[in-house]
Amino acid sequence: MWPSKTEASRHTSLTFIHNKNPALLLLLLCYLSRPYITMAYVRNRAYSVLLCLFIYSAVILLSCGRVWSQTSPIFACDVAKNPALGDYGFCDKSLSVKARVADLVGRLTLQEKIGNLVNSAIDVSRLGIPKYEWWSEALHGVSNIGPGTRFSSVVPGATSFPMPISIAASFNTSLFEIMGKVVSTEARAMHNVGLAGLTYWSPNINIFRDPRWGRGQETPGEDPVLASKYAAGYVKGLQQTDDGDPNKLKVAACCKHYTAYDVDNWKGVQRYTFNAVVTKQDLDDTFQPPFKSCVIDGNVASVMCSYNKVNGKPTCADPDLLKGVVRGKWKLNGYIVSDCDSVEVLYKDQHYTKTPEEAAAKSILAGLDLNCGRFLGQYTEGAVKQGLIDEASINNAVSNNFATLMRLGFFDGDPSKQLYGNLGPKDVCTPANQELAREAARQGIVLLKNSPGSLPLNAKAIKSLAVIGPNANATRVMIGNYEGIPCKYTSPLQGLTALVPTSYAAGCPNVQCTNAALDDAKNIASSADATVIVVGASLAIEAESLDRVSILLPGQQQLLVTEVANASKGPVILVIMSGGGMDVSFAKTNNKITSILWVGYPGEAGGAAIADVIFGFHNPSGRLPITWYPQSYVDKVAMTNMNMRPDPATGYPGRTYRFYKGETVFSFGDGLSYSSVEHKLVKAPQLVSVPLAEDHVCRSSECKSLDVADEHCQNLAFDIHLRIKNKGKMSNSHTVFLFSTPPAVHNAPQKHLLSFEKVHLTGKSEALVRFKVDVCKDLSVVDELGNRKVALGQHLLHVGNLKHPLSVRI
Repeated sequence: MWPSKTEASRHTSLTFIHNKNPALLLLLLCYLSRPYITMAYVRNRAYSVLLCLFIYSAVILLSCGRVWSQTSPIFACDVAKNPALGDYGFCDKSLSVKARVADLVGRLTLQEKIGNLVNSAIDVSRLGIPKYEWWSEALHGVSNIGPGTRFSSVVPGATSFPMPISIAASFNTSLFEIMGKVVSTEARAMHNVGLAGLTYWSPNINIFRDPRWGRGQETPGEDPVLASKYAAGYVKGLQQTDDGDPNKLKVAACCKHYTAYDVDNWKGVQRYTFNAVVTKQDLDDTFQPPFKSCVIDGNVASVMCSYNKVNGKPTCADPDLLKGVVRGKWKLNGYIVSDCDSVEVLYKDQHYTKTPEEAAAKSILAGLDLNCGRFLGQYTEGAVKQGLIDEASINNAVSNNFATLMRLGFFDGDPSKQLYGNLGPKDVCTPANQELAREAARQGIVLLKNSPGSLPLNAKAIKSLAVIGPNANATRVMIGNYEGIPCKYTSPLQGLTALVPTSYAAGCPNVQCTNAALDDAKNIASSADATVIVVGASLAIEAESLDRVSILLPGQQQLLVTEVANASKGPVILVIMSGGGMDVSFAKTNNKITSILWVGYPGEAGGAAIADVIFGFHNPSGRLPITWYPQSYVDKVAMTNMNMRPDPATGYPGRTYRFYKGETVFSFGDGLSYSSVEHKLVKAPQLVSVPLAEDHVCRSSECKSLDVADEHCQNLAFDIHLRIKNKGKMSNSHTVFLFSTPPAVHNAPQKHLLSFEKVHLTGKSEALVRFKVDVCKDLSVVDELGNRKVALGQHLLHVGNLKHPLSVRI
């Protein structure tokens, strides 16, 4: 999500610079003003310098004044300041949210309602309602991307967790939720001192369908079950209040980008005009489940519609997707927001409507409540005057927005007297929060290769460690995008140097690595007891509005790795820092490269976590949440082909572990540890019978599958019990995956994840893991028309190396 138009982009860029460094913004403004200053004072250049110094000093004083003055939050219904507000029903906390909203909307003029359909909502001073900025971000920590949140001397930074792709690699549902809880606590603390909003447009739960997607790093990976559990867990952590009241919100989360959004800018194909052609089967089988889970299981307060079209219709103007599914089938309790300038995009770029007023009307009538941007504020009144939309529809949209603010306590008066009123700067970047960021990074690290005698290294035995690579001393790279200002950084070099003596050579000036400097790198590797090479990507390679073409290591990184490995005298540990997968086949087969770690973008404490794993203070337990393909895959598969399933007629290979049968570099779920783990099946049925009515059609004719219907799905479940044994001496957290291969009906997946469980095992210990399998939910597949069916016949359950046949019959 990012403003698409030049003016909005310029405003966002300047806001970003100001949030990071007000002084830098002033210098930039002085620089940009130079031509005008110089023209005015061409006879005496000293004047221009004096003017810049005056502006700089004045604005610094103003900025300081603003920071000092804005140490309290904005809120409505300040009865202490204006007792007359107590007479309004919308300020009466004893009334229901619905009644309060109806009272408020009934008092507003049409213009006031329209002014609250945009992210920079207007104030209604006559009713004691201040301006409110809806746009804040919290993808992996409180962010200052978006005008609703900023940092200052009062709160200079917030805990920056690993990117979601790394968190997903932990396969730890408890971590998903506790991370959300910490982020929302820091958000509330910042809100209480006037630095942050209450509405956060996170998480991104799109399926990481293609390895080239620049925003895949923001997502929980390629699997719908994993993405669904992540969505529900993180949203619960953000939203649920400590008093357990389901009608209240700690902060309001937003699941985005709805739907089938995963092309940003590939070979000239732009997200603003891309038409995602998606089969009904793929839509309901792959792209929709995370959003469904987010709304139904997570009870999210918002869903964001995306820029792209789906089957010819802009998502933000599609009544079937918005009113029909999100609001109708899934019963969203909240508001639907557009990606920034999406309504303008569907008019100006996609030419979906002939007039801007028609675009405004179609979007609101489709179910849109809030516009990130100014478009609805500019054209909705005209749409009413032209008879394209009635005021009742606007009432409905603005009511959804106000209901969300009601649930957040925005209309309950002074937040200091509410549930989270005691939070403040002391609750941001606490030692416990920073340690959780480090633990989250540890859990997301995936060990992909480990030759005997390589990892873990012994800190007492290593007298010299060579640390090499463009990401070896990374700081900013580690926190990915939609980031805030972190509490502090620990780079890989810093983390390793804290444990053993190190020598450092970058080898490449940056990840583009157009000209590798090999000599220094080879020299230090040749004399070191062990070598750590940290390579990969950054936002210069993969980012919003930047998809990859190649999935090889960028530039001359492969040359650097190979040359250094050949020169090294000790073990060589290759650390890959990236969001998407890399074709590192050369390293996988090179015996001189003894270990490979993928660390994603590991957040502010990433370097410490990498050192913890390399030196055995943490036993790696991360698993890949994505398939790592060879470069040959992307050479022949267009990123714009949305089909998940293979097509033998054309040679199209399909996508993700669920459908792709070709060669991989590493597979979904891959990940080693320093301990070997044994799985033993304790309990599982071999037959499940589905009860049917006597007159059911499948009793008289042969059926390959049954509709998922309540009458035969009630209580249709069974248990699977497994004994998991840690055969090593080190404590280990182990992810137990339960997969199923369904019968070959409806072009079903070759294998799909039913569930997963993270279990902690001390050395030489064992534990019992239980899965409850709901037949209609877990063993069902989606047919060609998008309907869920229970496949009849033999299913094959997989856990580790175990395979267990299960027959599902009538």
